[in-house]
Amino acid sequence: MHGDELWAHVHAERGALASLLSGLTPEQWDSPSLCPGWRVRDVAAHVISAAQTGVLGEAAAFARARGGFDRMNLLEGQRRGSAPVTQILGDYRRLAASRRRAPGTGGVTPLLDVLVHTQDIAIPLGLAHRMPVDAAAACAEQVWRVAFPFNARRRLAGFGLRATDADWQAGDGPAVEGPIEALLTLLTGRRAWLHRLAGPGVALL
Repeated sequence: MHGDELWAHVHAERGALASLLSGLTPEQWDSPSLCPGWRVRDVAAHVISAAQTGVLGEAAAFARARGGFDRMNLLEGQRRGSAPVTQILGDYRRLAASRRRAPGTGGVTPLLDVLVHTQDIAIPLGLAHRMPVDAAAACAEQVWRVAFPFNARRRLAGFGLRATDADWQAGDGPAVEGPIEALLTLLTGRRAWLHRLAGPGVALL
């Protein structure tokens, strides 16, 4: 997936996330997301930050984090998330249709970012948003193929992963089967949807 098809999905998913966010209460904005240490507002601000971050800004953020990628993301997410809700929502209105990438990112990363982080917000709040199957499959393929930052192939070595609603499978071993959106959350280190997966490999996970 690339070009116009990729960006059409990115823009649609950013719009869907903005709609979800606009209905949240102040308490929900400040509640924990699936990401340890990240509030809902931090994740929301992080997603749209890709359209705002340049090379110099990212270099400064790395310097503040002393070169740690995860720490840089967390500190930047918390910094951007401290903005008023109206400002964060305004960023989505201004930038949801942007094709600007965060420095150093390639492939379907902008789509992966919004798909997974939408669930980081929705799942703990008990809200539902389904991932488009073809978009989730394209993201799963990249996460499996590219080691950084999730190391999915190493973490899930010895398991046979297979989507039941898409033409996607990877690995070899005890089966772990289910919707591609549940497999994508597993590939990216989230365990919240293990109950949606089946097969003898699930108990081992």
